[in-house]
Amino acid sequence: KGHFCTLFSNLRTLLTHSFSATIPSVLCPGTENKLSTLSDLDQQYRTLKKLYENCEVVMGNLEITSIDRNRNLSFLKSIREVTGYVLVALNQFDYLPLENLRIIRGTKLYEGRYSLAIFLNYRRDGYYGLRQLGLRNLTEILNGGVYVDQNKFLCHADTIHWRDIIKNPQAELLVVPSNNSNLGCEYMGGNQWNQPLKFCLFTSWAVTKTVCAEQCDGRCFGPYVSDCCHRECAGGCSGPKDTDCFACTNFNDSGACVTQCPQPFVYNPTSFQLEHNPRAKYTYGAFCVKKCPHNFVVDHSSCVRACPSNKMEVEENRIKMCIPCTDICPKVCDGIGTGSLQTAQTVDASNIDKFVNCTKINGNLIFLITGIKGGSGISLLILKQRWISSLQFQSLDEISAGSVYIFNNSRLCFYNTVNWTSLFRTSTQQRMVCDRMCSDDGCWGPGPDQCLSCRYFRRGRTCVESCNLFDGEMREFANGSVCLECDSQCEKMDGNTMTCLGQGPDQCVKCLHFKDGPNCVEKCPDGLQGANSFIFKYAKANNECHPCHANCTQGCVGPRLQDCVGMMDRTPLIAAGIIGGLFIIVILALSVAVTVRRKSIKKKRALRRFLETELVEPLTPSGTAPNQAQLRILKETELKRVKILGSGAFGTVYKGIWVPEGETVKIPVAIKILNETTGPKANVEFMDEALIMASMEHPHLVRLLGVCLSPTIQLVTQLMPHGCLLDYVHEHKDNIGSQLLLNWCVQIAKGMMYLEERRLVHRDLAARNVLVKSPNHIKITDFGLARLLDADEKEYNADGGKMPIKWMALECIHYRKFTHQSDVWSYGVTIWELMTFGGKPYDGIPTREIPDILEKGERLPQPPICTIDVYMVMVKCWMIDADSRPKFKELAAEFCRMARDPQRYLVIQGDDRMKLPSPNDSKFFQSLLDEEDLDDFMDADEYLVPRGFNMAPPSYTTRPRVDSNRVRTLLQDTKIYAEFSFSLIKLYAGSAVCSAAFFTCPWPTALHLIHLYSRDLSVFLFFCSLTSPCVPQKKTHTHGNPSSVVPVQGQHHYHELKLL
Repeated sequence: KGHFCTLFSNLRTLLTHSFSATIPSVLCPGTENKLSTLSDLDQQYRTLKKLYENCEVVMGNLEITSIDRNRNLSFLKSIREVTGYVLVALNQFDYLPLENLRIIRGTKLYEGRYSLAIFLNYRRDGYYGLRQLGLRNLTEILNGGVYVDQNKFLCHADTIHWRDIIKNPQAELLVVPSNNSNLGCEYMGGNQWNQPLKFCLFTSWAVTKTVCAEQCDGRCFGPYVSDCCHRECAGGCSGPKDTDCFACTNFNDSGACVTQCPQPFVYNPTSFQLEHNPRAKYTYGAFCVKKCPHNFVVDHSSCVRACPSNKMEVEENRIKMCIPCTDICPKVCDGIGTGSLQTAQTVDASNIDKFVNCTKINGNLIFLITGIKGGSGISLLILKQRWISSLQFQSLDEISAGSVYIFNNSRLCFYNTVNWTSLFRTSTQQRMVCDRMCSDDGCWGPGPDQCLSCRYFRRGRTCVESCNLFDGEMREFANGSVCLECDSQCEKMDGNTMTCLGQGPDQCVKCLHFKDGPNCVEKCPDGLQGANSFIFKYAKANNECHPCHANCTQGCVGPRLQDCVGMMDRTPLIAAGIIGGLFIIVILALSVAVTVRRKSIKKKRALRRFLETELVEPLTPSGTAPNQAQLRILKETELKRVKILGSGAFGTVYKGIWVPEGETVKIPVAIKILNETTGPKANVEFMDEALIMASMEHPHLVRLLGVCLSPTIQLVTQLMPHGCLLDYVHEHKDNIGSQLLLNWCVQIAKGMMYLEERRLVHRDLAARNVLVKSPNHIKITDFGLARLLDADEKEYNADGGKMPIKWMALECIHYRKFTHQSDVWSYGVTIWELMTFGGKPYDGIPTREIPDILEKGERLPQPPICTIDVYMVMVKCWMIDADSRPKFKELAAEFCRMARDPQRYLVIQGDDRMKLPSPNDSKFFQSLLDEEDLDDFMDADEYLVPRGFNMAPPSYTTRPRVDSNRVRTLLQDTKIYAEFSFSLIKLYAGSAVCSAAFFTCPWPTALHLIHLYSRDLSVFLFFCSLTSPCVPQKKTHTHGNPSSVVPVQGQHHYHELKLL
């Protein structure tokens, strides 16, 4: 569609209509009618105009439906925000004038999916319909997608960059262009909301995300990192602060965009109590307000239309609030003939459930007497006699049976003065009267809980003669004529003394246990969490709680420091300790002075001998080669974090992209970031890990690409696209054969052999710390616990901390002594994990029991697929005597020998028919492709290959940059040279072993092979034997019988032994 005009209006227009800092002057309710409309189109239009004229914020859904042609819709121009969805359907007008609409929040979605739905806006039998969308200022849809379809005459809707407007990348987007090529749409080759050129979306930094720096979380007002909008902004901004937003993502607090409004309560660290916040505000839509509108009530910290079912509405300090109900919540119900019961004539079985828990009836309650008595049973019935004023029953002495029913006689008098019960003389009389606790208002039935009102006091729903003010099991206080229980922390008083004066623990006359401030409590605060520390208090003799000394950390029995728990008044012992301590300090000071003096004399003598003999060697040569590894310092602008791969107690690992400055290549990397809450010790350990990784360079060790010294330190390493080996073998256990398992054993052993040669103890070798670059290539990682040994060190003694007990040797568990041989033990457990396809070592056995099990001679069982040869290698790794365990060099040679005949040592069903797991089948690999396609990136090994040809250290101080085009050209030229050198290698070496190894090596490894070959053929053959996978090779002899095939494993092994 040509090149896009990427934004919605120029910056000057946006600043002219900038976001209001206060609540809009006019808010209006939305509707939820969807496609339902009035039969009268004139009334439909008048209703729409009445709802939204002068409206700025629609609190709900904006539904514009069934509006015919030639209607004036200019009143919609004032709308700036919609909290629900926008529906435009079944209309015939040609222009939608929502010109100032900036944001659709999508708190409710049309059909559960769309925040903006525009469809069927044309007349089928004419040329009328929607042609132009006037949404020129719409810059943000916070939730939901967009649906535009079946708008026959609509122009340019498909040219809009909708994904820049929709915040959720997973939201559904369906915009179907209309077939309007012959209907007068003028095409302008850009993002247009409508036809005229003035509505083209001219470039402006302030609203689009397409031109923002990669570090920006949302929109920006310029192309640089410092031009990012605040994270709470929505729809763009004019500056970096939270007051520069055009709209807010969450709430607007007096012009500032905030995550939440000021809460009604804040914690006071001085009084240890929650106190009212004088700056508290209520959430009203997307705004923070000091007072809710008159037709809203306050529920906690929000303005709501009505209280929830478990709360009732009260008015406190002129504020209508929702509070929890103490009994049945007030409930207003429709009476007979009103509301939902408008057609009902009486209360019956079909509608009686509507009166459950009703406390107020709007209307009448009408009962049929037959429904209550079960028959007519009426002896005297006087009903609806308009002209009777008196009964004149002077001779009536007895009503033998039945009831009396006198009702709705407007002029009848005197009947209520008659004691009708004295006339009843039948044997069926029950003498049922109201309880004596009931007032003269009557009752609904027998018992004190059926009274209409109480004569004296009410306890719950039961009428009582008096409250338990001075006696009784539960003491009470009288609140008017209602008896309420005292708090459980009040002590029962005897005599004529009341137990409490009101409700709550602060109204007790005397506390049952302790008193903390005005409140009675069960015990004084002991270790409660405060604002910055724990709270401890002690009880005085009068059972009042008082704060402990500020330095008490375990409670106290008094206000002094000596009263803290753990400190006893031991003055004689302290005095003796002080004297003894001073004596020891004097002795130590003298010893230190003598030692320092002797060292000073020794240094002076050594320096004199050095100067006299003019020595040029070091005084104490160690013989250790200098560490010439290079550490790359990366800029934060070169890194982009894409998604979180995992997190732990000290940091988080992200999948990221490294874009070297000045180059166009993208390199997938893993970025490990230290948490901001960690201390200086964690920073030191983090940099120690960087030192170790930067010092190591091996095909089977994860490579450190660089360090970013941002406020939160970042380590940048290679990204292993298939995750850890533990998850990989568990996921692909049905496709992994013996050859692949033994090759992995060889590669891990070679990586650990390299660490042993570099005097590094890993301390945390396990299958979870081995990453998979490809099914044929794995690398060891996680050097967080690794330690470098000095030239004269044989072991490392660790401090306290969490350790992987089930992978550790016995001496590590007991004495925390770590050596290369303790890594051999962990290697044996790692091999066991592979052979059991991700099994858990010592599963079901508590960690604390592991040392006893190992001392008794128990070990991990033999995996089902392992022969005794392989299992014996594992058992050797688990010898109690560390010196009896094999070296990694021996392990690498042993497993390499086994890998040449894998099916002899591992028995797997269908091994010969197993296919190598596809690199793309891994769930972890697929998760990495959710954000971006890794095929567009350059691997870190490929990017760093040219540096291998420059063996001399660089003469410049900054990190060298290699152009990506030069890299590709160099790789092509090197590949040609490699093919030529390969023929020479075959000619001079006289063996197909390295030729086979050459083609099975990864391409960067092949480049190193060529370089090494140019220097020394024997070095090349040795490197080939170490780096090539131990795959069984066969060589076809060209002399004699051309079809004869003989194995060359022995030749390969012979070369390896000869070179070693």
